[in-house]
Amino acid sequence: MNTRVKIAGIEFKNPVTVASGTFGSGMEYCEFVDLGRLGAVTTKGVANVPWTGNPTPRVAEVSSGMLNAIGLQNPGIETFVGRDIPFLRQYDTKIIVNVCGHAPEEYVAVAERLADEDVDMLEINVSCPNVKAGGITLGTEPKNVESITKEIKSKAKQPVIIKLSPNVTDITEIAKAAESGGADGVSLINTITGMKIDINRRQFVLANKTGGMSGPAVHPVAVRMVYQVANAVNVPIIGMGGVSTYEDALELIMAGATMVAVGTANFVNPNVTIEVIDGIEKYMRDNDIDDINELIGCVN
Repeated sequence: MNTRVKIAGIEFKNPVTVASGTFGSGMEYCEFVDLGRLGAVTTKGVANVPWTGNPTPRVAEVSSGMLNAIGLQNPGIETFVGRDIPFLRQYDTKIIVNVCGHAPEEYVAVAERLADEDVDMLEINVSCPNVKAGGITLGTEPKNVESITKEIKSKAKQPVIIKLSPNVTDITEIAKAAESGGADGVSLINTITGMKIDINRRQFVLANKTGGMSGPAVHPVAVRMVYQVANAVNVPIIGMGGVSTYEDALELIMAGATMVAVGTANFVNPNVTIEVIDGIEKYMRDNDIDDINELIGCVN
């Protein structure tokens, strides 16, 4: 039984990784999860300099999910290179580094810094506000996405995956722009913008007012968008959004995702990724499926 998949020439032992921002770099989870079982660890966003993130409160529970406005707090690329890469290299898993920035040159700086480091793939979070464009989110304009993808690809030595925002009118246009810019793949969906109000205090629950919604409630949206993108571009997809069970993961795979990422569910059940991997393997055995690749995009 083969659970190996390939994206841009990189082979993963199975199609399961974690969603950026929900797993750190694995240090917080290694007591509960055998990181060597994962197809890859996708790190929390890494910027060219440390980011302090947004003011608190910045996390809130909502029906079937959560809102977060962490603001991509991270210690910066130098700490990541010195601390996190050596830690992850202890395990038999691939390393996907999520890269964030406020302007194209910030993304490029991280890609250049990682060019000769022992990491396997870059995932570019284009959902950050572009300070040079008056705060507009980089990933909501096709021309911006194509441009920044080209810039990063010109410097990166690892394959580049563009992480797509669902907060757009037509996600296929953004995916096509990433492909036109030379992306080796796309990942989706990022969080959906939401808001929560405390009716007793008559105040916003999050200091930032809005936050990114994730969890089971967004899963059907993710399945739909993965299917749309899979039928619009010819690059591989890492699917994510509300994956809590192996059934959720298989939905995304059948919709067209080569890999899946487990996010918010890690906060509820730290062992969820292993359960998803085991569940996929059992499904394959029970249904006499010899190769996981038979399931990728099998619905039409």
